[in-house]
Amino acid sequence: MAGEAGAKIEHLDIVTASGTHPFLVEVMRTESERERGLMFRRTLAADRGMLFDFETEKPVQMWMKNTYLPLDMIFISRTGRVVGLAENTEPLSEAIISSGAPAYGVLEVNAGSAARIGLKIGDSVRHPLFGK
Repeated sequence: MAGEAGAKIEHLDIVTASGTHPFLVEVMRTESERERGLMFRRTLAADRGMLFDFETEKPVQMWMKNTYLPLDMIFISRTGRVVGLAENTEPLSEAIISSGAPAYGVLEVNAGSAARIGLKIGDSVRHPLFGK
């Protein structure tokens, strides 16, 4: 996420059966920020991610257009519960990736992160965006 002028980095925790896993995330709050996402970036540190704020809970569709990094996409409810998971997404693919359930936010992290921390549907994500 280096090189992104003005990007604010925030703390986020994912809580799984194996423990609490901290990440530093860049939060995309506007439509233009959400559209750009991680496009064109070539690196993402292991403890970093990008959190998309959709402002309302609804079915969400994502894609990997112009995204060079394989990612895990974690779909999160308004209360901070994991409601969907797309692991090891294909870089540069224009295939639609659906949340499968209404989501308020999506967290993108490096591919393999979800498996590494033992993430499952129903686990929780702690960040000020959730549980208001």
